[in-house]
Amino acid sequence: MQDRHFEMIETNGVTLRTVVEGEGPLVVLLHGFPQCWYLWRHQIDPIVAAGYRVAVPDQRGYGGSSCPPDVDAYDIRALTGDVVGLARALGEDQCIVVGHDWGCLVAWNTALLHPQVCRAVMGLAVPMWRASPAVIDPPGMDDRFWYIRHFQQPGVAEAELEADLERALKNIYVAISADSPRGTFMRQLEHPADSGALDVFPEVDTLPAWLSREDLDYYVAQYRQSGFRGPINWYRNFMRNADITPENARFTQPAAFVAGAEDDVLLFDPGWRERFPKAFDDLRFIELIEGAGHWVQLEKPAETTAQILRFLAAVDA
Repeated sequence: MQDRHFEMIETNGVTLRTVVEGEGPLVVLLHGFPQCWYLWRHQIDPIVAAGYRVAVPDQRGYGGSSCPPDVDAYDIRALTGDVVGLARALGEDQCIVVGHDWGCLVAWNTALLHPQVCRAVMGLAVPMWRASPAVIDPPGMDDRFWYIRHFQQPGVAEAELEADLERALKNIYVAISADSPRGTFMRQLEHPADSGALDVFPEVDTLPAWLSREDLDYYVAQYRQSGFRGPINWYRNFMRNADITPENARFTQPAAFVAGAEDDVLLFDPGWRERFPKAFDDLRFIELIEGAGHWVQLEKPAETTAQILRFLAAVDA
């Protein structure tokens, strides 16, 4: 693992372990589930070299950051407040926010809820969408396994995943990557509802090229430290988040979206490509990167970094 400069930053009632490097305008990189700051390991140096200061936190509940026990400590108001507090703790009034997976939803909502702080926003993997009951309980699938529904009962999924961290992480990572056939992640719906969290994804014997043994060991160490309660609590706020955020809000900042062309998350909402752009006043581009699944910045690091730098250059032209 590359040596990094970590700071323990107090913000919004929590402490966030954050990689802080470089000089220049601030770019905040936000990971999602089940990741940590290490997701962005290939992007930090190129962004710094392009003339930016980079802040990459373990978000609350993850890795070396605070892990509040209460479910409502992870609603979207708290999560976006962490980003604003992080920027201010670093002496900045504004920042560019780039997020992936759940971090993407935090990025989108930081832009909507704190436009005076978030001057530009880029999302990776998850188009902006509001939760509905169908997200938790897909229609007609009451007798089928669905991970978001399975995550709703406190204590159950975290105990299953923590029982074998290495197996849990590598199977999840590979199932939603381009190393698995398209639709592998969605085939969890073929399993009965009483399946366990470790029962629904194919077993992985050989690690893919983008996930070394050293990488996997690092992730396991982070989840041994934090556990899964905090990360899964994010999912337990889906409907609360819909209640505490505005409907039909518009993005006024420069924005962009990048995803792996083989990302199963894009299957969650087949109409996203038509619906998504309508919410933006200044959507600079949408790019799908061939040969990548959900972990686009790991599976295709050079291509993804190039798109991030393209966006930063356009914003600060």
